[in-house]
Amino acid sequence: MELRRQQLTRYVAPLREGGSLPALAEADDGFKYVVKFRGAGHGKKALIAELIGGEVARALGFRVPELVFVDLDADFGRTEGDEEVQDLLRASEGLNLGLHFLSGALTLDPYVNPVDEDTASKIVWLDAFLTNVDRTVRNTNMLLWRNELWLIDQGASLIFHHSWGDAAKAALSPFPYIKDHALLHKAVNIEDADKALRQKITPRTLEKIVDLIPDGWLDWEGSEQTPDEIRGVYKLFLTERLKHSANFVKQIADARKALV
Repeated sequence: MELRRQQLTRYVAPLREGGSLPALAEADDGFKYVVKFRGAGHGKKALIAELIGGEVARALGFRVPELVFVDLDADFGRTEGDEEVQDLLRASEGLNLGLHFLSGALTLDPYVNPVDEDTASKIVWLDAFLTNVDRTVRNTNMLLWRNELWLIDQGASLIFHHSWGDAAKAALSPFPYIKDHALLHKAVNIEDADKALRQKITPRTLEKIVDLIPDGWLDWEGSEQTPDEIRGVYKLFLTERLKHSANFVKQIADARKALV
C-alpha cells in the first residue's frame, strides 16, 4: 500500500470555500489536484486525518479521489499576488497532500439527489467510525461525478488527536456529533452496515494505512514521541474503535429515533 509522489508545478487558484484555504494546483504528471497544505489551520493533523480517512473509506469500497503526496518548493506560487496565500505557501514547503481534481463534479444535496438507504447507512457508519464532524447538510463533502457518489474532505476526522489524550478511551466514544450527519435520516440499515463493513476491513489493513503517514508529519511541537510511537497511537485508536463499533452504532440508532 503506497501513494504516488508528485512535484507541484503550477498554482491555479485558491479554493476559498474551504476554511483552510486549499488550492487547485497542477503537478508534474499533468493532472490537477485539490491541495491541502501543512501550513494551514490544523496543519499536519488535518493532512493525517485526510490521509487515514480517505484510505479507510477506499478500503471499505467508497469512491474517493486518488490521494497523492505532493512536494511544494520555495518557488511554487511565487507569482500569486494574495499575501495570505503567499504566507500559507511559505509555511507549507515540503510534503503536502493532493486529491485528484474531479472536474465538473457537483455538490450532492441529500434532499435532492437520491442516496439509497444501504449506501447512506454505510456512509454514516464510516463517519461515526472516523469521528468525522464535517459531513452535515450545510457542508456535505459529497460530490456527484459521472453520476456516481464520491466522498471528499475527511480532514475533520479523528478529532481525538487534537487533544492527544487517552486514545484507548477516545476509541470508545459513541460520537454524539453523528446527530448532525447529512444522511442520518436515511441510515435505516445501520446494523447491517456495521456487519458488512466490519467484514471488509481488518486491523492489519488499518495498520498499513497508518504506516503511510510520512515521518515529516509526525514531528509535532511539544511532543517527545517518535513517529513510530505516534503511529502506534493511531493504530490503537482505530483498531479499538473497530472492535467496539457497537458503541457508535447504538448512538446512531438513538440519534435516528430523536429525528422522529
